[in-house]
Amino acid sequence: MGASRDPLEAVLVAVPVVVLACGAAGALMRRLGQTAVVGEILVGIVLGPSLLGWLWPAGGRWLLPGEVLPYLGVLGNLGLLVFMFLVGLELDLGLLRGRGRAVLAVSQASVWVPLGLGGLLALAMYEGFAPDGTARPPFVLFVAVALSVTAFPVLARILTDQGLYGTPVGALAMACAAVADVVAWCLLAMVAALAGPNSAPGWGIAGMGVLAAVFLAAMWWGVRPLLRRGIERWGGGRAGAGAVVGLCSGLCLAAYATHAMGVHALFGAFVFGAVVPRVKAVEMAAARMRDFAVPVLLPLFFVGSGLKTDVGLLGHGTAWLWAAAVLAVAVVGKWGAGTGAALLTGQPVRDAVMVGALMNCRGVTELVVLNLGLELGVIGGELFTMLVLMALVTTAVTGPAVRALRARRRREVGLPGDGLGRLGVNAVNAQPQTADGRQHRRSA
Repeated sequence: MGASRDPLEAVLVAVPVVVLACGAAGALMRRLGQTAVVGEILVGIVLGPSLLGWLWPAGGRWLLPGEVLPYLGVLGNLGLLVFMFLVGLELDLGLLRGRGRAVLAVSQASVWVPLGLGGLLALAMYEGFAPDGTARPPFVLFVAVALSVTAFPVLARILTDQGLYGTPVGALAMACAAVADVVAWCLLAMVAALAGPNSAPGWGIAGMGVLAAVFLAAMWWGVRPLLRRGIERWGGGRAGAGAVVGLCSGLCLAAYATHAMGVHALFGAFVFGAVVPRVKAVEMAAARMRDFAVPVLLPLFFVGSGLKTDVGLLGHGTAWLWAAAVLAVAVVGKWGAGTGAALLTGQPVRDAVMVGALMNCRGVTELVVLNLGLELGVIGGELFTMLVLMALVTTAVTGPAVRALRARRRREVGLPGDGLGRLGVNAVNAQPQTADGRQHRRSA
């Protein structure tokens, strides 16, 4: 029955089911004290072979037949491009001012320590989990990068929901996540160059690196001032349809440029968001894009990830042991390194543990990375499932862990409120960022 259905009919059924299910799951997770991303990831897994495809294969094929998946994939990837543009737009480099020592120590420790541990784990997993024909360097580098990612937008949402965004701890975590995201995307660009269909040894990869550097320079010193002058001249304070069209066109062209040079399209959308001036007209236009893309298009990406996640692939005990090893390395490397570096910069113990917990959050950024690895053929379905489960667990524990640390701090100091805005200021001297807080609250 599914094979004979009109694709348009299938899309018209699948889209509302997915969007409504993700919306309901996100609302339920928020009531349970979780971020909505946890519910959206779970919906993707439930609708895939891990549950619906296992309990009711015919129903799963009717709801999401094979012929509709490419259309949903295109729509989901468009939503993902908008999402990455919004992440770049919210990348506040001003958070680095006056906090260089702490930000440098925590951000680099929380990237390079899990990167090193992940690389060692990947070396041990290569023989059993690398797809046929995959070289050792891209496999090892990709797994290492996947374990060193922090979900910048989800982190912002958690901080805002718990009233931590303008506190010293929140400002430190946001600045570190911003730096870590930039490093991770640069490393992912290297993975794409090594493993992409146009990859080549020697000058080929070096050429991609040169093109990427030229692209970054052109966007920062060329496109950025042009955008600022154009917005000042024609944008004013209004955000009409022209502003939305202009931003959508710009992010698509930037994504096309990086895709054409062998680096993933998401990198171009991210960079375009980082160079767009944050004026009122841009923020209003971005809010319009966010209000449609995040609740309607992005859930289709989660479903695409869920359809590739099959817990049944981990049916044997050895696979679950490897999955536990992946989770342990991810948590120890990220949480442990973030905590240790924060302690070395003078943070109080509980604040340092909180920073480490926040840096351990993966969320949707991890799914973006994992889908890129699957698309490039660097990892297979079994390892993809392990890493998705790792992303789900590390994201789910972040909110409760931070909440428990805050509650214990309040009991110790006898404060009725949070108290963190007045404690731990010796390492970071942050100012509240209320306008950015509202922006993060909308996008995460």
